[in-house]
Parts: sequence; structure tokens; C-alpha cells
Amino acid sequence: MTTQDTRPEAEAAGLMFPTGFVWGAATSAYQIEGGLSADGRGTSIWDSFCRQEGRIVGGDHAETAIDHYNRYRDDVKLMADLGLTAYRFSVSWPRIQPDGSGAYNAKGLDFYKRLVDELLSYGIDPWLTLYHWDLPQALEDAGGWPARDTSKRFADFAATVHAELADRVRNWSTVNEPWCSAFLGYASGEHAPGRREPAAALRAAHHLNLAHGLAVQAMRAQNAGSQIGGCVNLYPVTPAT
Repeated sequence: MTTQDTRPEAEAAGLMFPTGFVWGAATSAYQIEGGLSADGRGTSIWDSFCRQEGRIVGGDHAETAIDHYNRYRDDVKLMADLGLTAYRFSVSWPRIQPDGSGAYNAKGLDFYKRLVDELLSYGIDPWLTLYHWDLPQALEDAGGWPARDTSKRFADFAATVHAELADRVRNWSTVNEPWCSAFLGYASGEHAPGRREPAAALRAAHHLNLAHGLAVQAMRAQNAGSQIGGCVNLYPVTPAT
């Protein structure tokens, strides 16, 4: 056993977490909320996907999940007990805009206002993700992500949520793992909406990136102080030579 301070060596080897690294936990709305028909929430592509026979092992669905929609105060208390300083969560697009466009559903948005307030009361920094795969079914029926108009609808949605929460939420993510939405959703069909159309998947990839750009523009126009980015799939790649 040695008492030698190895921090400089560890830092040189890139094995230390940098100063200011944020420790927290992350979820997505569809994974945890439940309450799929509560307070005016609309239908998402994952609701429809889960209802299709053979799509989900055991026929499982998210009607209840861990009931975060009703138990969020208990869940935030657990986060505080764990010592988390940050919590990344997503908002459910069909909970805010049941049909993916138009006026927002006040009851749905109020849930996220209450959640943010609860997090802040415990000193937990909210990191908000705008899209974690739960596209409103109405937009999928109109073409989904392969349709360019979906990008514009997303920018409107992003601006709506940002306008209501930017005074309390500083860190924003637009689209979670767009590669999954595009290629697992529209090429392999493993994820919702379960389509197997390679050409449509390429259009979806483009429009998901376009959605990010349009949303960033709309949000920065409202509040230049917001920190905005995206969440992408990262893989280590080693060259052959």
C-alpha cells in the first residue's frame, strides 16, 4: 500500500473527472411517468408501438411504469437522499401538445413546473431534455420524422416549453440520441414507430438534426443565457492503421 499522491499521474492519463463535472441521474418521460391518459395527454408512437402484438417482450407497456407522474415528490426525495446534484429528465411532447401542434395543454405543462420546483427545493439542478423519442402519434400519422414539417412542429414545441421554464431551468437538451430515432425507428423497425424504410430513415436523420437547429434558434431568441445542446450516441473508434 502506498500513500503517494497519484493525482498528477492520473490527470495526465486522463483518468480523473474534471473540475465541475456534474454528478446526477437521468430518465425519460415514457420510461417512468405512467399516466398515459392523465390530464389530457395525447398518444405517442411508443403507446401505439407497445400495443402491437409481438413488439415488446411479454406485452409490457408503460401505462403505470413507476408512476412518477403521481409519485414525483417521493422520487425527488430519493434523489436528495442519494446526494444527487443534478437530474436530467425529458418532457412528454404529447403531454404538452396532445396532437403535436397548436395550443399547449396547461395541465401537462404544470406537471413539469411542479417537478422543477421540487428539484430546486432540494438543491438539485434540473437538466431538461425536450425529445426522448415519444413523438405524438398525430405527427407520425402525418409522416413522422421523415416529413420536414415535423422539424418545424418540434421547434414550436421547444419554444413553448422553454418560454415557461427558462426562468428556472438553465441546461437544455434538444433531441436525445437522434441516431436511434432515425435508424432504429425507421430503418430496422426495432423502436417506435417500427417502420422498415431505409430511405425514410435517412430523411428522418436529416430532419432530427434540422429540428435541433430550429429549436436552438427559437430558444436562444427567447433567452440567450440558456445552455443548449444535444445528446448523441458516442462510440470509441480505433483506426485499423
